[in-house]
Amino acid sequence: MPRIDEIRRALSAHEPALLGRAGRRASVALVLRDAGPKGSEILFIERAEKEGDPWSGHMAFPGGRVEGVAETPEQAALRETHEEVGLELGPPARLGRLDDLEGRHAGRSQGMVISAFVYQLSAPAELVLQESEVREAFWVPVRHLVEPERHIHKSFRGTGSFAFPGIVVGEPDRHVVWGLTYRFLEGFFHALGRPFTDRWRDVRGAGASVRGA
Repeated sequence: MPRIDEIRRALSAHEPALLGRAGRRASVALVLRDAGPKGSEILFIERAEKEGDPWSGHMAFPGGRVEGVAETPEQAALRETHEEVGLELGPPARLGRLDDLEGRHAGRSQGMVISAFVYQLSAPAELVLQESEVREAFWVPVRHLVEPERHIHKSFRGTGSFAFPGIVVGEPDRHVVWGLTYRFLEGFFHALGRPFTDRWRDVRGAGASVRGA
């Protein structure tokens, strides 16, 4: 798996595809740290259970909505990361930016554009969770995200029965990365020149629009 300096070089050469249309916006932060012999690790959060939240309880990256017209997507990513897990990041910590994605839930557009920024945590720091938003947060070795035995299909029932690509990062029945966060990971590894195997063709019970889950 690539080291932090290799990730920085790969992302510096990546030209992110940005969605500039007006409307609601949100952003997330992919935070990496150097774990020595373990290689690099990436921070995931488990969102708190909240009624009416379509992403309630999901595995995610720290992040949230852009507030007002004055706040930029990156400012929102930095603010939300500090609020949700207590980490102070800033431009010097930035490694790059990924392609913007359209927010979807169960294959349906949420009318929101989500941006993703990649940062390096250069010094040890304690995670301080905002309990109203985050149930749990932990670091996962980047190498685990490409292990074939961790790649599964996450079942979902809504207007139909679907099975989305997912990655087990903790407890198998609880800590599964899928949907938007999985799609950002696809973009991250593609930018590193290590793309995931295309597993969307295996999605059952839905049309092509499900890829936007």
